[in-house]
Amino acid sequence: MLLGDIYRYSICVFIFPKGSPWNLEVVRKVIPLSIMFTLMIATNNMCLKYVGVAFYYIGRSLTTVFNVLFSWILLRQHTSLRCILCCVFIIFGFYLGVDQENLLGSFSLVGTIYGVIGSLVLSLYSIFTKRVLPSVNQEVWLLSYYNNAYSIVLFLPLIVLNGEAGVLLKYNGFGSSYFWTQMVIGGLCGFAIGYVTSLQIKVTSPLTHNISGTAKACAQTVIATQWYNESKNALWWASNLIVLCSSAMYARFKQIEMEQNSRKPVPEEKRSLV
Repeated sequence: MLLGDIYRYSICVFIFPKGSPWNLEVVRKVIPLSIMFTLMIATNNMCLKYVGVAFYYIGRSLTTVFNVLFSWILLRQHTSLRCILCCVFIIFGFYLGVDQENLLGSFSLVGTIYGVIGSLVLSLYSIFTKRVLPSVNQEVWLLSYYNNAYSIVLFLPLIVLNGEAGVLLKYNGFGSSYFWTQMVIGGLCGFAIGYVTSLQIKVTSPLTHNISGTAKACAQTVIATQWYNESKNALWWASNLIVLCSSAMYARFKQIEMEQNSRKPVPEEKRSLV
């Protein structure tokens, strides 16, 4: 009896929404987001190829700055002076981190460029996700399914252009069960991260996702320095602290502004539209 109840409950919880990724209307609406999704994963991997895990946080710290820029360009949302000052401090923290990484002899220009592009793409991905969700009836499962389906196709030319197809074919462990087990586990983790990302953007905002991502990257930096026994100087740590505190202050200022806007009375002529 108990097993039957559990089975019925699981069916109710895990009902997958209906939809086809090969519908032309769906492709037209979702493919821009999938391009951002593909570029985000590609630039993340390329950044980590050239820089250490500890520096990855600094390399990807400009997401909030790009979020402000694109919110103004795409959504025509203005930003207060104090939030802009927070972005200035984030840029300063980024510069200081790059400078200290160069002094330590582990700086990679290519990896940093990929990190900046990754920040730009992540900001666009967050904004596009918020825009596209209504097109799939706010179904996060469906959006994750479409994103992964399109990304499989979009990654094929990238793999070929990057010369990875030949490397895979020559890899001795390509047919081993260990290799495919690792790939399946990585794929499941990647799908889970994509799903949680879309869900967070759906129930909060692109800004909230970017801020939580910054906090995650900070923890990742601390863990990486301990894991790899890396020794960093005080200014290097100061750059991380500047980025983290500036991002936290930016989030707090935006929260205050949103609370103030929510308390403003709606004009009579606009009430019918709200």
